[in-house]
Amino acid sequence: MAKKKGNRIQVILECTEHKTSGLAGVSRYITTKNRKNTPERIELKKFNPIMKKVTFNKEIK
Repeated sequence: MAKKKGNRIQVILECTEHKTSGLAGVSRYITTKNRKNTPERIELKKFNPIMKKVTFNKEIK
């Protein structure tokens, strides 16, 4: 979490299925969230180009 601009912070999302699959590489996305509206960690569905399908991605620290 590097940049801060008001309540919006930058977060990193990492694929949960890719981590457990044993495939090489890391699948991560960078996005922003409003800390005031969403204090808990977010989980989004994003496309994983290594696995070639849509997977769940959780916020990491």
